[in-house]
Amino acid sequence: MATIKARLRHFHYILAPIMFLPILLTAITGSLFQIAVITGKSEDFLWLLDLHRGKFGSINLELIYPFLNAFGVLFLAVTGIMMWLQINKKLRKLHR
Repeated sequence: MATIKARLRHFHYILAPIMFLPILLTAITGSLFQIAVITGKSEDFLWLLDLHRGKFGSINLELIYPFLNAFGVLFLAVTGIMMWLQINKKLRKLHR
């Protein structure tokens, strides 16, 4: 059981910095494009939508980018919640 906990913590530790940039890029480009839509200038900012969808110039990841983002967020959420619950169990035992 301790090995599984250590492996989850290690995978979370490795994946978190890797997933930070794509998730941040997706959030920023999505928000900025929405502002462009609200102001009526969306035609001028279609390049933001390309970045948001995973098209990075000659590198086109549009087919897998959303799935990679979703997998990364879900994995980080699940491992983070599992680690948080383990800490909570330890704290409850200490307060008894």
